[in-house]
Amino acid sequence: MDSSSDTPKTLTDAVGQLKTPLEGAHGKEKEKTEAGNYFVANYPPFSFWQPEQVPAMMDVLDSPAPTDKNLGVYFHIPFCRKRCHFCYFRVYTDKNAAEINAYLEAGMKELEMYAQKAYLQGRKPQFVYFGGGTPSYLSVKQLTELTDRMKSYFPWDETEEVAFECEPGTLTEKKLEAIRNLGVTRLSLGIENFDDHVLEVNGRAHRGKELHRALKFAQDLGFKQINIDLIAGMMDETEDNWKRCVEQAIEYGPECVTIYQMEIPYNTTIYQEMKKTGRVTAPVADWPTKRRWVNYAFDEFEKAGYTTSSATTVVKDPKDVKFVYRDSLWEGADLLSLGVASFGHFGGVHYQNQADVGPYMMALDAGELPVYRAYETSEEERLVREFILRMKLGRVTASYYQEKYGVDVLKRFEKPLHHAQSEGFLSIDGDEIRLTRDGLLQVDRMLHDFFLPQHRNARYT
Repeated sequence: MDSSSDTPKTLTDAVGQLKTPLEGAHGKEKEKTEAGNYFVANYPPFSFWQPEQVPAMMDVLDSPAPTDKNLGVYFHIPFCRKRCHFCYFRVYTDKNAAEINAYLEAGMKELEMYAQKAYLQGRKPQFVYFGGGTPSYLSVKQLTELTDRMKSYFPWDETEEVAFECEPGTLTEKKLEAIRNLGVTRLSLGIENFDDHVLEVNGRAHRGKELHRALKFAQDLGFKQINIDLIAGMMDETEDNWKRCVEQAIEYGPECVTIYQMEIPYNTTIYQEMKKTGRVTAPVADWPTKRRWVNYAFDEFEKAGYTTSSATTVVKDPKDVKFVYRDSLWEGADLLSLGVASFGHFGGVHYQNQADVGPYMMALDAGELPVYRAYETSEEERLVREFILRMKLGRVTASYYQEKYGVDVLKRFEKPLHHAQSEGFLSIDGDEIRLTRDGLLQVDRMLHDFFLPQHRNARYT
């Protein structure tokens, strides 16, 4: 990286040094990265979920357990060594061991309450996911006691996948060995970038030495599946450095690589700094640059034998490497979601827990589930949700939706499909809708055309 005196060293420097956006090849201003959530993670948008709909979720829990629906369990571990400047999740960097133990105890109280509900009786999770925050921030003792208790309420003997997010700097060989012994099958390392300067400017806690050590330990221990995350377009990223990151990722040869395009949600420290300085454009790469960099990465990984399996992932062997958590949720699986601010789903009703640890734990102390808001979906909304999310995989078949919903999606979505096809974003061949590379690279902004009218342009909660 350039070590000259004008190289940003802090978030304030990076925002303050933001220049006027570059001009495109035809003199048009490039698409700037402005604040907001563009990544489509669920439907309907979170801003439509309301406290008034929580009773609908409670009614589902009192209904008989389904026999034809998969169940997943998610636990949010909101503790980190440091908050990244681009992070928009609920995380805490100031909690001591006693406070962390109290939180874990609250989570198990929450799980015990769910285990007593009729809708969940006798059901075993198809998948378990530990997200954050930083699940690997916990000690081996905390992790062992936590997972033992979770298994006592919802046994893991039929679980297809146990996914676990890690921050490289929190990992030792001993902790990784313990994580593997807990039954984790998919280890996800939040690397984001291999360059120390880029990591520092963007507020990451780890550095290159830690991530290289963690990757080596994990591969030596023989996890079934290792995923690494990369982010295209971070602050102070350069073309040459991005190419080196892709090259290094290929050299390590993980089973899966997830590549995101940098965005700046409103509840990030980058956005707060933008507000202070009166900036509208974020100090990160513009959208055409990010798409070009991800396209480059896809090409290089494919040359190395990988397959592009979605808008954000490449995998070594698509027959063997699955992401059960994602794929099952996108098909409408139930998700028992535990922990502060976590999102779940039961029988067509979405819900979110209290967004701060105080109200979350107070509700549990009072013997109540800590649910803050919910949304009861209609069958049409469930169809739209499953269609748009599975479009992110790059390929859908119309007959699937005909069989499940009794709807011809080629007719139902004729107008947005025709528009996307005219833009070169997808092709339709008989029963199959297949996204082009251009379509995959900007699928999130394209998907808003498939939303119901009342949900369009709702990109932020």
